[in-house]
Amino acid sequence: MSVLGEYERHCDSLNSDFGSESGGGGDSGPGPSAGPVPRAGGGAAEQEELHYIPIRVLGRGAFGEATLYRRTEDDSLVVWKEVDLTRLSEKERRDALNEIVILALLQHDNIIAYYNHFMDNTTLLIELEYCNGGNLYDKILRQKDKLFEEEMVVWYLFQIVSAVSCIHKAGILHRDIKTLNIFLTKANLIKLGDYGLAKKLNSEYSMAETLVGTPYYMSPELCQGVKYNFKSDIWAVGCVIFELLTLKRTFDATNPLNLCVKIVQGIRAMEVDSSQYSLELIQMVHACLDQDPEQRPTADELLDKPLLRKRRREMEEKVTLLNAPTKRPRSSTVTEAPIAVVTSRTSEVYVWGGGKSTPQKLDVIKSGCSARQVCAGNTHFAVVTVEKELYTWVNMQGGTKLHGQLGHGDKASYRQPKHVEKLQGKAIRQVSCGDDFTVCVTDEGQLYAFGSDYYGCMGVDKVAGAEVLEPMQLDFFLSNPVEQVSCGDNHVVVLTRNKEVYSWGCGEYGRLGLDSEEDYYTPQKVDVPKALIIVAVQCGCDGTFLLTQSGKVLACGLNEFNKLGLNQCMSGIINHEAYHEVPYTTSFTLAKQLSFYKIRTIAPGKTHTAALDERGRLLTFGCNKCGQLGVGNYKKRLGINLLGGPLGGKQVIRVSCGDEFTIAATDDNHIFAWGNGGNGRLAMTPTERPHGSDICTSWPRPIFGSLHHVPDLSCRGWNTILIVEKVLNSKTIRSNSSGLSIGTVVQSSSPGGGSGGGREDDDSQQESETPDPSGGFRGTMEADRGMEGLVSPTEAVRISSGASSSCPGWLRKELENAEFIPMPDSPSPLSAAFSESEKDTLPYDELQGLKMASEAPLEHKPPAGAWPPRLNPAGTCAGKGTPLAPTCACSTLQVEVERLQGLVLKCLAEQQKLQQENLQIFTQLQKLNKKLEGGQQTGASQLFQREQVSSKRLMILLKERYASVSPHMDLSHWGSNTQTAGLRGSSIHLVSSSFTAKALKMGISNWSDLLAQPLSRSRRGNGTRVKWPSVVS
Repeated sequence: MSVLGEYERHCDSLNSDFGSESGGGGDSGPGPSAGPVPRAGGGAAEQEELHYIPIRVLGRGAFGEATLYRRTEDDSLVVWKEVDLTRLSEKERRDALNEIVILALLQHDNIIAYYNHFMDNTTLLIELEYCNGGNLYDKILRQKDKLFEEEMVVWYLFQIVSAVSCIHKAGILHRDIKTLNIFLTKANLIKLGDYGLAKKLNSEYSMAETLVGTPYYMSPELCQGVKYNFKSDIWAVGCVIFELLTLKRTFDATNPLNLCVKIVQGIRAMEVDSSQYSLELIQMVHACLDQDPEQRPTADELLDKPLLRKRRREMEEKVTLLNAPTKRPRSSTVTEAPIAVVTSRTSEVYVWGGGKSTPQKLDVIKSGCSARQVCAGNTHFAVVTVEKELYTWVNMQGGTKLHGQLGHGDKASYRQPKHVEKLQGKAIRQVSCGDDFTVCVTDEGQLYAFGSDYYGCMGVDKVAGAEVLEPMQLDFFLSNPVEQVSCGDNHVVVLTRNKEVYSWGCGEYGRLGLDSEEDYYTPQKVDVPKALIIVAVQCGCDGTFLLTQSGKVLACGLNEFNKLGLNQCMSGIINHEAYHEVPYTTSFTLAKQLSFYKIRTIAPGKTHTAALDERGRLLTFGCNKCGQLGVGNYKKRLGINLLGGPLGGKQVIRVSCGDEFTIAATDDNHIFAWGNGGNGRLAMTPTERPHGSDICTSWPRPIFGSLHHVPDLSCRGWNTILIVEKVLNSKTIRSNSSGLSIGTVVQSSSPGGGSGGGREDDDSQQESETPDPSGGFRGTMEADRGMEGLVSPTEAVRISSGASSSCPGWLRKELENAEFIPMPDSPSPLSAAFSESEKDTLPYDELQGLKMASEAPLEHKPPAGAWPPRLNPAGTCAGKGTPLAPTCACSTLQVEVERLQGLVLKCLAEQQKLQQENLQIFTQLQKLNKKLEGGQQTGASQLFQREQVSSKRLMILLKERYASVSPHMDLSHWGSNTQTAGLRGSSIHLVSSSFTAKALKMGISNWSDLLAQPLSRSRRGNGTRVKWPSVVS
């Protein structure tokens, strides 16, 4: 009951995260939805922010894609399984939710870890553990007919059975175990994943009937269509192990029908080679492939077999050890709602120096293959990518004889980054370069070295020869995993996970810290005071630093120019100063001058050293001949220098020292360089140098142009390599409970009113076959009633009406109990719009809301609580004026309402916009009319003022002109009112506004021009009609 109860509680809370609500139990059925329940104290200020950077797309499917992300909090890699819910069917959507529920319940080292889930609009994002070794299917293909060793098969068998045992103990049936769903890390750690088809059974005796899974791994009972249980998973495990033993599928055929026949009859494609594998292992596989499910062993019985039992403790410890580097606590989906901040960045690697002053971008290392860590050597470079692969190549100037330090199996000078193929399958966490050798550490803490062994830096007592051309593992650290490695020119120092320090190689000047100057060809443990906890080691050219947890620094080796910070300056009573120099030391000694600071990072160069304290302040000490200390001059400096000037007030996050120069990066995305600028060390052109011919600068100067974030930086000799990133965009996903529903959980109650805890999960509804995106014959014949509570009733209506003509039982029951609703005499506008949606019977309360809405006038801004109610994505009504329906099974109506709501609001907005435009046009027209009238009056007055012609003379002129045209025309009345009214009373209307406008338009500005206009006459009837000039007519 506890496991089943946990499953149901988590399922309910998960649906609540998606905006759904768990229905009430008992006879009453599901009650009204109350919406998402706010979390206790779940203010936005208390939400945890998780930052992610996308790396690359791992694969795409029919309904989404899997993308690799880097989580910046712990620099771990995770996979986001992105599912577009709008493109899923009801069954596929249920499977997506089901996978979250199953993964959240399972916690095992051999099961894909589930970390979180988010909702981004209609996209479901599931955050899962990343397996960088591919899947078992690809692993078998890469064997190319070369059989696995039995030890490796047993190792895989133990992990697979352990994972299956875990899910079976939780009462979960996987139902899709296959090589494609068994993932690997580069350390050969098995991870069982893809729980979209998994099913929760009440007990080990419960049976299921749904036909799911991949046909190649289907059990006989599945092929025959009878009930099955956990033993079906055991059959699939047997098929997987059979594939490992033969590199072929257990059962194979040209079509699904023949395949099922062979499975039922037990006709295997081939038999296991008994000369290659033990009889005990073969018998275990045959037991899993027994035709009778009752005769197959359980997962626990397989683990108790002698073949696995005698090595079980050893393999369990190995699994725990291999899982430790990537294991991290996951947040609870029930009590927390973290905020995901996804930041897209460009990541590029640049190198300069060796005669090249312009930074050179490496095209091989780019965003799709982002760099995680970089390291510079005197003759070569090394880069570790985010996917923990190692690339090496020679530096720019070349011309140096190689000794295999690139690890490619030869001495060729590769001038472009090349993947070290010999480390394929190894997850490289860190790399360090010596003068002519390279050492790297894997996630498991194993150490690999290659290159020159002249000083014994390979750590194998020179048994591998003077040169090691391929990566060679140091067996010394098999039982003592390494945490960090650092290389000087000719020596190596490592820090183990037990906080122990080992060193080997050249011992000149006591750089190994072993209280001698002898060379050692195998790792030697360094004596460190037990009270000190070492957290980091760092090698210079001929010295070594140890950094403690409290921020103290211990150093040994050559202290020339006080580059180890071991010299002491003591003041006497009478102002006398005594300077005590330490030329070198063979044992680790506390750097007292650095004890005033809590050092977090130390970066030794050839003649000087830089350090960062916990506040991001930069300290330098050592030689200042070329201004490499950054103090603004070239004078000798005896003590520790706290840099100000251009770096004053800035927090330095990265620093590295070359032979006579320093490069630093600040938190405000600036990069500074100072010291010797010769041969391109400072990436400065001659015009950028402070004094032209002077190649040195003693002040930190910004370089590299625009702002860049620097995740890692390394200098050695005259070379520099760094990673630069630029932020493209950032997106915040506020919560994993955005309100978008995958499906409303409705707990079906038994006829007796109980929850039906002892009732078996029967599968009854037929469902069409769903193609497998991976290309297999994957499908289903019927839906699981055990998971049908994860489906919203709205979707059930849609599926039942669209895919089948039969009426489901729950719908028939609702229809029988439904109230008769008469149709209205005159259809309202809204009811006409919803004519298609009303084919389904709607709840009475919702129809009342529709009627009220049709009678209410539309307003631009509906008051609070008025219809139409707000519809959240989960499909529940949130309006205050309408009573909440029990289930709101009206998906089609909801879509139509939302569409019409948007249309009405759009129309209202357009209407308001047109009204505003009309008002503006009317205002402009009024202004134009006023201006026009004012202009006309002014023009008329000026016209008459300019022409002060007496009315008498005007009339004489007019009479003379028109008398010649029509001698019989009566003109006696013309002079009666001309002088007093300005001709306004006459039939000519010369002073009208229309005359003035037309006259001005025709260029007539005086009466003379008017009189000069030609006249025409026309004869109508018995008289003659004068046709006035066009300006008068």
